[in-house]
Amino acid sequence: MSGPIYTAPPDAGPCVRGRTIPDLLYEATDAYDNPQALNQPTDEGWVPMSLDQFRRRAEATALGLRALGLEQGAKVALLLESDVHYCVVDMGCLIGGLIDVPLYLSSAAEQMQYVVDHAEAEALVVSNPKRLGQAAALLPDLPRIETVIVCDPGDEDARPDLPDRVTLKTLEAVQALGRAEVEDPSAAVDDLRAEIDPQDLATIIYTSGTTGRPKGVMLSHENISSNAITSIAEIDDFETGPEGEVVISFLPLTHVFARMLQYAYMMRGISIYFAHPDDLVDALPKVRPTVFASVPRVLEKVYAGIKKKVMGMQGLQKRIGEWGLQVAQDYDMTRSQPPLYALKRAAADRLVFRKWRAAFGGRVKYVVVGGAALQPDLANILAAADITTLQGYGLTETSPVISYTRPQRNKPGTVGEPLPGVEVKIAEDGEILTRGPHVMQGYYKAPDETDAVMEENGWLHTGDIGEFDEDGFLKITDRKKALFKLSTGKYVMPQPIENRMGSDPLVDNAVVVGRDRKFCAALLFPAPDQAQALASERGLGAERDIEDLLTEPDIVNAYRSIVQSANEGMEPWSTVKRLALVPDELTVDSDLMTPTMKIRRPEVRTAYADEIEALYDEDGAGGGRGVVLVEV
Repeated sequence: MSGPIYTAPPDAGPCVRGRTIPDLLYEATDAYDNPQALNQPTDEGWVPMSLDQFRRRAEATALGLRALGLEQGAKVALLLESDVHYCVVDMGCLIGGLIDVPLYLSSAAEQMQYVVDHAEAEALVVSNPKRLGQAAALLPDLPRIETVIVCDPGDEDARPDLPDRVTLKTLEAVQALGRAEVEDPSAAVDDLRAEIDPQDLATIIYTSGTTGRPKGVMLSHENISSNAITSIAEIDDFETGPEGEVVISFLPLTHVFARMLQYAYMMRGISIYFAHPDDLVDALPKVRPTVFASVPRVLEKVYAGIKKKVMGMQGLQKRIGEWGLQVAQDYDMTRSQPPLYALKRAAADRLVFRKWRAAFGGRVKYVVVGGAALQPDLANILAAADITTLQGYGLTETSPVISYTRPQRNKPGTVGEPLPGVEVKIAEDGEILTRGPHVMQGYYKAPDETDAVMEENGWLHTGDIGEFDEDGFLKITDRKKALFKLSTGKYVMPQPIENRMGSDPLVDNAVVVGRDRKFCAALLFPAPDQAQALASERGLGAERDIEDLLTEPDIVNAYRSIVQSANEGMEPWSTVKRLALVPDELTVDSDLMTPTMKIRRPEVRTAYADEIEALYDEDGAGGGRGVVLVEV
């Protein structure tokens, strides 16, 4: 028997259903007049688009796509940067009753080709000449694609050759076609909108997956709209309209997390500035956002940068910086602080914390964190500096949010409480199950795989292991597939200790191994910049590469201490006994990380099979490739 069913807190707002995604746009344009609703990054700065301009361009796109012969329910593949063009094309598809299929820009050509073919897409929209070049290489093997649309065409002479069957059009030309093809564009748009039902399929998002072929997650208009409406509704001081919150958006819109939030922001009429992740450091002080979404790694890198800067200081300045770090590390948002600490925190705010906030632009109210676990220590440290993180949990299959921590009920180390309308329970084996309007319609053309995760009564098996604490807050403890058994018969959940090790700025990634072995070991991937900062602090030289630094006993001992600290309080059989320091980086390009920055464990085990064998060599031999083996 599974445990009790958990729902939203009693004072939570209602679950709003029955809306299409375009409904959210039209409600926004009726309520707000924002001249800077969407802001496109360029070399000269951001070019604004008003909310009404966005609506009109999306409508023209919808009419143009239908004028090209795409019928309601046709699939349109998107090879687009995460910017205003994406938003216009996406909304155009949705108004036109079309189903869009986003492609991960980092995917290999074979993966992209599989997704476009499997989804049976009839048209492909690309951002620019670079993406058009990528598309050109795929098109010979994609016979269904007869129309390619480019948003920013660039130099016409530099366009690649396309198959004879393919017609190339600019987005501007498609929009002009849409306006010209109908006598009354407004009435034509009304007719298109009348054809859309909230239960209609809006998008198919192919999950990157840590194993096997990607699966096409079918999400309806209501799946996403209910999530977008509900997710921000309980943030009481969220200011709406053109004078309200200012958002910087740098996460990929190919992921449902960023895309759902874009709809939520749009509905509230606020200003969104798009930026590439590589430009984030420069963009933050220019945009000065009040709200943004992030993955934990971005916040970890910002904090690591703060610590690195402190390490490089001298004299009194360094002592003040170190003192401020300690004050932040002593903070616990779930407890009232004694008066003496409040005074110290106020002093630290004047001397140290305001500089931390400046790194985020100076006026951030909330950072919405998703995609992976945010370490409780970091949540508390940022909260000490008045930077509030709201940790969310969900899947592509759940549109995506299942639960999140509200500002008034924020508990580090948890992913909060369910959204209104969402039910969550824990199965006998610890797996998290959820049911509600957020749950997908299924996997596209994969009924067996759908049946494997969805019960007839609506419960979705998330594949995550978790538990509810005494206050009804959900904790994620591991991935079900990540569980492994030692040769001793003991089961190990690797994620808790991986999270502990990975929360240290010196560590970029950590992977615990030990399946069918006598004990647990770990592959630790150092963060080179932090190792160099530590080397500088200890007089070992800051300019040495990571392989060279791993020959220094002081540096190796620092990593040994991290693992020893992570082992504390863990079950004896799940502690790490040996460690391999690997001077490599896990990346999407190497196929060792998914596009959503999750570790592909099977691929990592294969890529580092020799290093893993060396960890279990009785003589302690092996290593190679600059790898350092360490007894913990």
